[in-house]
Amino acid sequence: MPLAEKVTFGGSDLDRSAAERRDAAGLEGALANGAAVIALWRGKPLVQGDPQDGPCHLVRLTADHPVVAVKSHPPIFLGRIAGAPIFAQDISAWKPTEPVDEAQIGAFLDPTIQHHPAAPEGSAFRELRTIMNQLDARDAEMAATARALVNWHDSHGFCARCGAASTMSEAGWQRLCPACGAHHFPRTDPVVIMLITQGEKVLLGRSPGWPEGMFSLLAGFVEPGETIEAAVRREVYEETAVRVGAVDYVAGQPWPFPASLMIGCRGEAVTTEITVDTHELEAARWVTRSELLTVFAGTHPEIRPARKGAIAHFLLEHWLADRLG
Repeated sequence: MPLAEKVTFGGSDLDRSAAERRDAAGLEGALANGAAVIALWRGKPLVQGDPQDGPCHLVRLTADHPVVAVKSHPPIFLGRIAGAPIFAQDISAWKPTEPVDEAQIGAFLDPTIQHHPAAPEGSAFRELRTIMNQLDARDAEMAATARALVNWHDSHGFCARCGAASTMSEAGWQRLCPACGAHHFPRTDPVVIMLITQGEKVLLGRSPGWPEGMFSLLAGFVEPGETIEAAVRREVYEETAVRVGAVDYVAGQPWPFPASLMIGCRGEAVTTEITVDTHELEAARWVTRSELLTVFAGTHPEIRPARKGAIAHFLLEHWLADRLG
């Protein structure tokens, strides 16, 4: 469906130029000649702007900029935009001068920001979830790609075959084990997220630890040997005991928190009685279309809407507008 291209992180004009990843000399030359570099600190991109006031933009630096002087990994080649190369640089080894609230870093929604003394005025490192709806499609795709790759390198520093320390290769798109020669590739975990309806009702749930009042669509990982449709039916039944019949794919969303591909589906419930699996959910309920309108308007007394920018918000918004076909 054409609407699927409007999902946050859903794609732009980034040319990933996979063949160039093996051209180490060419990429080094591009960096030396002023290619654009985006910086991330502990997964948080450096952006210009305040999401409370309007759009944000990724800050473009160069490889010799003092912000990227403290490198945690070699630069990662993201691809080309309008023919120009662009890289991501993890600087998580940098220590901010202001105190860092470790309880907030990496939390569900990190509100803290960090300022680098050498960064352009008005810029800061911000949690991607807090700005994802204020980035244009190009910056959103680059930020999601960079964050996902940095996360993968941070958590896959050792060979899964022999346990030896591995090294980054292919401009950040592989890890190579010097001991046994194994090649490792970035991991993406498929996750189904489903708009389950019956007539004018939609099934919503909330997980423990979510912000108060937040409800969203049900979701779960696809298991080995399982189809997308089977995963939708299994996850919904396991979490709520609701049986699902027909299932259709709607849209996908890369979700770099830390490394998922959200597979947005629509399913028709054939039963409505709910029994919540409290190991998975804190609560689940059916919500009517008219009730959901008040949720989106912010006037519902109990339910807060799914976050803007998340595919759950996208699916619910287009269901409300009857644009899912």
